[in-house]
Amino acid sequence: MVVMVRFVETTSSTPAVTHVIPGDATVTGVTSLGDDMFVVRCNSQQVEVYDAVTFTLRRRLSVPGRGRYSCGLAACASNRCLYASDLDNDLIHRVELSGSNAVTKWSVGRKPVGLIVNSAKNVLVVIRDKRKLQEFTTHGTLLQTIQLQTDFEYPEQVVELSNGQLMISHTGMPHRVCLVDVKGAVVRSYGKRPGSDMTKLLFPAGLVVDKYENILVADEHNNRVLVLDRSLTSAREMSVTVDGGLKGPFSLWYEKSRDSLYIGEWDGRRVIIINHLKDFTAS
Repeated sequence: MVVMVRFVETTSSTPAVTHVIPGDATVTGVTSLGDDMFVVRCNSQQVEVYDAVTFTLRRRLSVPGRGRYSCGLAACASNRCLYASDLDNDLIHRVELSGSNAVTKWSVGRKPVGLIVNSAKNVLVVIRDKRKLQEFTTHGTLLQTIQLQTDFEYPEQVVELSNGQLMISHTGMPHRVCLVDVKGAVVRSYGKRPGSDMTKLLFPAGLVVDKYENILVADEHNNRVLVLDRSLTSAREMSVTVDGGLKGPFSLWYEKSRDSLYIGEWDGRRVIIINHLKDFTAS
């Protein structure tokens, strides 16, 4: 079932439409490629594939041996594949999308969480327990390791900016979003001790950037999504009108070609889709 509600966009005379896809398990990852939207849930070895226009379920992709948590999900148009991290088994699973749906996998560092396809079309993975990033080719050859500074306790998700610098969400003390350079050094950060006012975060998880490189962060335990500017000097809450409010927003994906934002919930078990969102400054 797909429920439709409204998201109010104050900078446009036409409100964007929000679709809500309910489910019976936590959403740990969401992404899209072309006309397909992919969703992974806790305790499932399948990836749900929805029509990115109608949001109806098309099919399910089987990923045998995938553990309980896939906190990273990314699709690559160049290599026509889907990548899913496997926190329980320290693996990356690669699913062919060209027709065979063949699944391969390779080992990574302990507790892989967020991952992206970077500008080089490689897979960049956050390794939580080792506080580092690992970059792999599409077939799992390790290219480089970036060691994060020692004050990273629990790095969670990563996004890449146009200049090659990286934004990383951090769920340890302090809860924050950090800009790091290519060597893993913190350039600046947003967030202090855990809290609920606009200067604080409480379990910042998913990250995405828009075409102007505003950063959207899923502030999970505050049940909100916040918009940060690239300089990490200010924040504002994005207004999302959905039944019951946001319930543990965890995973985020922004499809720039469609101006569509996808929010996967940990507690609410829903995927919330906001269309016609040209950038994150609309509220």
